Amino acid sequence: MTIQTPPPVPTSAGAAGLTGADIIAARLAAAGATHAFGIPGGEVLGLVDALGRAGIRFELARHENAAGFMAEGLWHVTGALPVLVATLGPGVSNAITAVAHAQQDRVPLVFITGCVDQALAESYTHQVFDHQAVLRPLVKASFRAAPGTEALVVDKALAIARSGRPGPVHIDLPIAVAEAKAVAVPPPPAAMAAAGVPADLDRAVALLAGARRPLVLAGLDLVNENAAASLVRLLDRTGAPLLTTYKAKGLLPEDDSRVIGGVGLSPKADALVRPLIEAADLIVLAGYDPIEMRQGWRNPWPADKPVIDIVAQALPHGMHGATMTLEGHVGTILDRLGAELPPASVWERGEPAAVRAAFRQAFAAPAEWGPHAVFETLRAVAPSGTVATADSGAHRILLSQLWSCDGPRRLLQSTGLCTMGCALPLATGAALGSGQPALCFVGDAGLEMVLGELATLRDLAVPVIVVVLVDEALGLIALKQKQMGLARAGVDLGLSDFAAVARAFGGHGVTVADRESLAREAAAAFARPGFSLLACRIDAAAYQGAF
Repeated sequence: MTIQTPPPVPTSAGAAGLTGADIIAARLAAAGATHAFGIPGGEVLGLVDALGRAGIRFELARHENAAGFMAEGLWHVTGALPVLVATLGPGVSNAITAVAHAQQDRVPLVFITGCVDQALAESYTHQVFDHQAVLRPLVKASFRAAPGTEALVVDKALAIARSGRPGPVHIDLPIAVAEAKAVAVPPPPAAMAAAGVPADLDRAVALLAGARRPLVLAGLDLVNENAAASLVRLLDRTGAPLLTTYKAKGLLPEDDSRVIGGVGLSPKADALVRPLIEAADLIVLAGYDPIEMRQGWRNPWPADKPVIDIVAQALPHGMHGATMTLEGHVGTILDRLGAELPPASVWERGEPAAVRAAFRQAFAAPAEWGPHAVFETLRAVAPSGTVATADSGAHRILLSQLWSCDGPRRLLQSTGLCTMGCALPLATGAALGSGQPALCFVGDAGLEMVLGELATLRDLAVPVIVVVLVDEALGLIALKQKQMGLARAGVDLGLSDFAAVARAFGGHGVTVADRESLAREAAAAFARPGFSLLACRIDAAAYQGAF
């Protein structure tokens, strides 16, 4: 992941016509922002104009929630600072889900909202509510810019967004501050200190050196640190097999024999890996954030199991215990631990290889047409390095178990918040950043939430391949109703002609119901410059027992 070079930042007090919005935009550009996403309103027009002068492209979405996910998708593939802009009132409230997702999925989203000046707010109530009061529970920090504070507010917000476990920050920008003349100030003298490393690692080194059945579970912190190489070095030194959360898939290419597979939401996967967890004499949690996991991962090992928990920021989640917690830069801690270890013979009975084989057998695609066949076919057609996105629903759980990632950030999804409607905008941002086709896997209900963003795809002219699993149901919820012995209610959908809808929005659309047709259409879609939609008709019953 690389950050594009920002344009020069105006720092001279003599810069003519400089506004508060210019100061903010320049700071964002210097921090790596290349695009901002949102829907403009009267209260942010000064900011939108300033963003353009700073070299930051403003991209119009059809809903603020989708705009937030587009910003995240861009960030995953380029490293560009994710920026979301919304006008006051409904613009802010429409973005709430994207902000909550950024909090739970550890995204350093900068959310800038326009607002009326405080004096006006005392006597003018149209569209006005307290943005900060609403957003404070969902962000790491919320600021209200005032004259002369523009640079300071942005610098503080960025430092907070990126520190420890990343997360969203909010800046409320009054019209008068954005549009008033301002004096630029120089950038801060030094960047925020990097995350440290505990001074005493001797006990952890001793536990690792003595382990004969070590197991590593890697998670989101390592992805956010871009520290895949550090994980690989530790595995090389310890010989440990690897489990990952869904977001951490691809930290080690999944065709590597040490990778057991991804875990998080699948009871079938959990049952397969439980014997390995029980047999392990040491568990290393490498940047593992249990916010990704289902309830079955509460206390997944006994209290007396040796566990080293290496985290970017220790949080009182209550999901599990640990023998020791090492807080700091996870990649650096892994490097330090690995450097002290002698080579060891581990897992002499070959249990990890057996579990890996059972894992792949359990999720093997049956011969008949269904969601397994869709994913298997697309995996075979998709070029190496393809970024795929998954919406929430039954298809996501199965896909996350089946889809083999050849690098990190190759399967984007909402794992903390598990929100529907995220896959299409995530893929849009990813394709915009990379210029390469991105795959979007979405259910019919999820796509119907964000159909307007097909127009965004058309206008941006980015190569996104939308794969719709059409089962005319909220498949995951229907399964849960059945498991609970409840009557089926509120889960059935009418049949939409998604292929026709795609064509109406200026894309290519086709309906498929067999492997051969899907492979042919997918290959054509990867070669097509605009967006394509492949509507895959499946039977919702195919998910029964699949994960």
